[in-house]
Amino acid sequence: MRMKVLGAIACAATAMASAHKADAYSIDCAILLCLAGGFPASVECTAARAEMIRRVTPWPVEPPLQLWNCPLQASGMPPLPNVGRDGLTDQIRGFRDGIEVYHVNYRAQRNSGGVEVYDSTQRGFYDDNGDFHWTSVRLQDTPSWVRIRAGFQGGEHTGTRRGIAMRTTDHTGQVSEVTWQTY
Repeated sequence: MRMKVLGAIACAATAMASAHKADAYSIDCAILLCLAGGFPASVECTAARAEMIRRVTPWPVEPPLQLWNCPLQASGMPPLPNVGRDGLTDQIRGFRDGIEVYHVNYRAQRNSGGVEVYDSTQRGFYDDNGDFHWTSVRLQDTPSWVRIRAGFQGGEHTGTRRGIAMRTTDHTGQVSEVTWQTY
């Protein structure tokens, strides 16, 4: 009996020693799944949301969703139907393109000549190839949800506004999350 127990322990130890550790999930796969679900309350979705914000908060700026880090097809399976030149289906492309990001950097101060404005606000977007870019935009020309989150009232309003405004949509196309993160 003792030999059988020792043999079983030896087999179990060998099996455990030779077992491969499971790879951690890709944070980008979590971001994609959480986007689709509207960022439900969970440890994984909280981490995914925090990573998206970290990526677009000031330097180095990275795309908020990096789908090239998330394998979207099981090995050995036929290619997905209706895949565009960026390798994505319309549905997955919709999640990616549903991310709206604005980097707000605005300062207005009153001086003897009136109000001096410095505005280097930018809008982040994905192009048709899936590459992420920034383009300049004036804070006063951003959508109202950005101005509201930034506390911008326009006109002769003075002060500094600096942060990231980000809005995402879920699988139904409804706005699921609006974030204002100062830095």
